[in-house]
Parts: sequence; structure tokens; C-alpha cells
Amino acid sequence: MENFVYHNPAKIIFGKDQISQVGAETAAIGKKALLLTGGASVKQNGVYDKVLASLDEACVTVVEQSGIVPNPVIESVREGAELCKNKNIEIVLAVGGGSVIDAAKAIAAGATYDGDPWDFFKRIAVPEKPLPVGTVLTLSATGSEANGNTVISNPETGEKRPFYHSTLFPRFSILDPALTFTVPKDQTANGAIDILSHVFEQYFHNVKATPLQDGIAETIMRTVIDNAPVAIKKPDDYDARANLMWSSTLALNGLLVSGARGDWASHMIGHELSAKYGLAHGAALAIVFPNWMKRVYKVNIAKFARFAVNVWGMDKSTDAEELALGGIEATNRFFKETLGAKVTLGEHSIDGSRIDEMAESAMSISSLGSLVTFKKSDLVKIYESCL
Repeated sequence: MENFVYHNPAKIIFGKDQISQVGAETAAIGKKALLLTGGASVKQNGVYDKVLASLDEACVTVVEQSGIVPNPVIESVREGAELCKNKNIEIVLAVGGGSVIDAAKAIAAGATYDGDPWDFFKRIAVPEKPLPVGTVLTLSATGSEANGNTVISNPETGEKRPFYHSTLFPRFSILDPALTFTVPKDQTANGAIDILSHVFEQYFHNVKATPLQDGIAETIMRTVIDNAPVAIKKPDDYDARANLMWSSTLALNGLLVSGARGDWASHMIGHELSAKYGLAHGAALAIVFPNWMKRVYKVNIAKFARFAVNVWGMDKSTDAEELALGGIEATNRFFKETLGAKVTLGEHSIDGSRIDEMAESAMSISSLGSLVTFKKSDLVKIYESCL
């Protein structure tokens, strides 16, 4: 196990009807909030009205910004940062899924910065004293409710870039599984793929003596595999939704990577598909991950064999390489047959004409991968295998 520092200041308020706490939690931090939302769903399902009522009861003044899109764009971040500056906002409150929360973090950082918020994603600036962020989660997927990560797209440059800073952890996050009952089947499926992908990134590594991290990772994966189909079939199954929501948070709150090592190459490969073709994050990862696995499994066949046995229930007496390949195929089949995801670029009518461009862009920030460190030529081959 490697050395690590684990610190997660996000306060998690989990369970039925906990949305009623948003006013008091917000008011304890600031009395003037930027209320950030995405599309019309939060108004249609009643979440918006409940949030406003709670904020009003706590005497919180609200300035609103709506229309945050999936794969949130830098222009919305710039707009939100200016609103915060002009309206003397004290806290950014995100009501939505990972896209809204990511945008809130970037806005909070930009609100106290004199330059362009895209500078953070170009790695030429870091937040100093960002505004605090609170969240009301409505989609189980990204884990952004309990980490310092944000991912923003820039249509002007055709890039989608991640950024992490320890000051961007939400102060509080309200996780009420009932708020996800109205999430459509395809978004529930994409969210489950995203959760699994976060675990994959931190599970497949070469660090020795990490039985605790590996065991927790395997439990989260099995929980998602068991509960996602239930949530898709019966959207108002509280227990299935609760298990998915808590899995989402635990998958990317820093716990799994403590003492181990993350890879994250697949995410950067997938980000290019979102930036260039507008694919939802989970939809991109459903294509990339099985192909990444096929490319790298021989580096640590034992880990991939363990994955097949402990996650997919395969016979441990089987040959290790056969197990490894079987686990990869089981993953691909789960994405395609159980969750209904498209697992090739061709199914999205995407050809190979921009593969070289995507490989070049994915490599532009830093080298990719820790299990295997990729060159551009490796990325080209992975994209080609996704066709």
C-alpha cells in the first residue's frame, strides 16, 4: 500500500425527505445563494418547489441560473461567475446531477478569480478562495457531490477537461434517493455505467497489498450490478435507488484510491467522444472501458481474473487468462444486454475520421494511464477497436 492523506470535508445528509434540510444548511453558510439548475425536470418533479420553499423558510435570498446542460460548457460557467460577482453571492447551490454540480464548482472558483475560468482547466491557474458549494443530488452517477472534481467542456476549442482542487469539495450534499425516481431509464443506465467506471479506474492498478480497497471496490461493483436493473425496471424502488446513490458517492469520494492508484486513461479517452460528438459521459464509457480492458489486461492478469471471480461470480479454478477475458466479456454484455447501452461507436453513427484528432487532444494535458502509460499510437488503436 502507498502513502496517502485522506480528507473529505463534504457533509452527507442522506435519506427520505432530507431535502427539507437544504434551507437550514444553506443559511448556515450564506444568506444569498446562486441556485443552479439544469433542464425542466426539477420543476416537473417538484424538487425545485421544495428547494425554494426550504430556502424561503430559512430567509435565504435566491438568484437563479438555469439551463446547465449535460457535459456543461464553459460559457455557462463564465455567466455564473459574473452573476456571483455582480449579485454578491455567498454560496452556490447546485440542484441536479453531476453536470450541474460540476458547473457549480467551476462557477464558485471563477467567482473569486479575475481571469477566465477556463484557465483552471488549462492548468494555468488554481482557485484561491472559491465560494462555498452546496448540492441537492438528483442523479446517481458522477460522485461529484463528495469530491473536489469538476469537468467542463469548451465548444470553442472542442475540448472537455477535468480539474481537481481540494477547495472545491461541497460543504454539504443532500442525497434523497426518492428524488431519482423520475430519472429516465437511459440516464439511470448511463449513471450506473459511470459509477462502475469510476470504480474500474481505481481498482485496476499494480499497487500491492490493497485488500481493503479492492474488497470495497468489489462490493460497490456488485451493488451496482444488482441494483441498476431493478431501478430501471421499477423506477420507484427506494432501496435500489438508495443503493445506487450511495454507491455513486463511495465510488469517487477518495476512499478507493487511498493507498492505491487511479488510472483515468479511459475517462480522458471518453471525454474526447463527449467533446467531439456530444456523447453522454456514461454512453462514452460504455464503449471505451471494455476496449481499454482488452488492451491492458495482460499487464495484470491476476487482477482481471479476481474481478471475474469476485464481481461476476466465475469459477476460480478456471485458467487465469480465460477468467480475465470472461470478466471483460461479462462487463460488455452487462452494458449492452442488461442496461441497454450501445457498446460501439458505429451504433452512434460515429466513424473513424476524427480518431487521430481525438488521440492527439487526449494526450495534450499529460501522459495517460498508470496501469499502462499510453502513447498516442495506443489511443489510436483503442479508438479503432471501439468502432
